Amino acid sequence: MGLYIISCIDRSGSLDLRMATRPKHLQFLAESSGVKVAGPFLDDDGNMVGSMLIVEVASLEDARNFAACDPYAQVGLFQSSDIRPWKQTAGTATL
Repeated sequence: MGLYIISCIDRSGSLDLRMATRPKHLQFLAESSGVKVAGPFLDDDGNMVGSMLIVEVASLEDARNFAACDPYAQVGLFQSSDIRPWKQTAGTATL
């Protein structure tokens, strides 16, 4: 098992789509055992404009599959996304 960061930026002007899809997205996260940390990126006004997740899964392919199953991804919310292996080396929280 490894840790992967999923970093996504919303399409411009898509806050309404994000909010409409948010309950399904939150349910998806709650039902996914590999989610270690998740939360939105914010703009200067405090509006959600993207997502960052750290997931623990067996492989990069599994991380890609996880990201593709996210309701946000399925409705086309994201302008871009990036998935990278990650290793925690500092901090007080153990993921």
